[in-house]
Amino acid sequence: MNSDEIKILIETSIEDAVANVTSHDNVHFEAIVISKAFREKSLIQRHQMVYSSLGDKMQSEIHALSLTTLTPKETLE
Repeated sequence: MNSDEIKILIETSIEDAVANVTSHDNVHFEAIVISKAFREKSLIQRHQMVYSSLGDKMQSEIHALSLTTLTPKETLE
């Protein structure tokens, strides 16, 4: 699993999502995900949406994922 594959999974699963995913070792990842779908969602709900988009890869191919989840409006603040 690499950063591009994770980016595609997130962006195809979450409506209007734009994801920036990085990794230095293809096991530990950092992702910034921006989507209108995060409006009125708690931090936990947002993270659950991202984890859901990755499915069982969170248990096998991805050892760690650091997440920042924002709405488009939050990126302007």
